[in-house]
Amino acid sequence: MTIRSRVLAALAVLAAASSGAVVPAQAQAPDALRVCTTGDYPPYSESDGHGGYRGIDIDLVRDMADVLHRQVRFVPTTWSSMGADFGSRACDLAVGGISDAPARRAFADFSTSYGTDGKTPIVRADDAGRFATIADIDRPEVRVIVNRGGTNEQFARAHFPHAQLAVWPDNVTIFDQISQGRADVFVTDSVEGRYRVRRHPDLRVLHPEAPFDSFGKVFLVGKNDPLTMAMVDGWLTSQLATGGIERRLDTWIGPHATA
Repeated sequence: MTIRSRVLAALAVLAAASSGAVVPAQAQAPDALRVCTTGDYPPYSESDGHGGYRGIDIDLVRDMADVLHRQVRFVPTTWSSMGADFGSRACDLAVGGISDAPARRAFADFSTSYGTDGKTPIVRADDAGRFATIADIDRPEVRVIVNRGGTNEQFARAHFPHAQLAVWPDNVTIFDQISQGRADVFVTDSVEGRYRVRRHPDLRVLHPEAPFDSFGKVFLVGKNDPLTMAMVDGWLTSQLATGGIERRLDTWIGPHATA
């Protein structure tokens, strides 16, 4: 399929999804699209400290809502409470650098993947040669820190059973713990690592081009919600086909990043 035909097909899906012509009664969503996000995972989603959010996923969902003439209401969530928020129907979808971890299928459906990422270490610059491999990190004297409730914690528990593991309550101040010498390593998504070290010049992200693993990035959509899924998949497909995803990544973490 050519790029043009993929875009046209995606736009057709968006138009059909927003037309309301064949929308079941239970799927007639309110004007506001409720978007859960943690706000702690730049460059995908970051709180601005005043109740708002910024980031790649935030831009994507806002632009999608504009095309559909829908309002967006962001709903704060955490990595550990996301399942409960979907269970209570607080979210129509969730965004913010979410990995397609199989366990999340228990409470939400996955959109089409809009990119791939993988886990890689963040360390102090002076330690850049010490913690490049899983074996380097999985040692009793190494202090590994991890944010609670997401795939970072799952990865650390699975791969670093011999290291000293500390679970930190948030994904914002965790980098200060490494800078201040209270922890040695934080393993997180390479895209986040590349963004974070721009703000922490004393830290280094190791081999982001060759992470320890690979997984897709997705939006989460509530179970049995074909209308929202059609909107999200149509939008992401059009952005992939036209280079919209790459342009946003370049804005946030590229060589001439401005975000």
